[in-house]
Amino acid sequence: MDSIHGHDVLNMMIASGEQYTHASLEAAIVKRFGAQARFHTCSAAEMTAAELVAFLAAKGKFIAKDDGFTTHESKICRH
Repeated sequence: MDSIHGHDVLNMMIASGEQYTHASLEAAIVKRFGAQARFHTCSAAEMTAAELVAFLAAKGKFIAKDDGFTTHESKICRH
């Protein structure tokens, strides 16, 4: 199975226009990419959906909202 870039998850979030919690984002990732999917970023690899959500949160990729968080294109690195 090919690894999916974290940018694909951020783009999925933007396209949905929804707010997420860690649990709801993890569920959306599993629904979209499958429970066995693995993810990578520019600096990490072989992450599960839960690990990716924690990683993206730690990297400041989410924008806090009243009932959760979203993201924005400006949060996606371009290198």
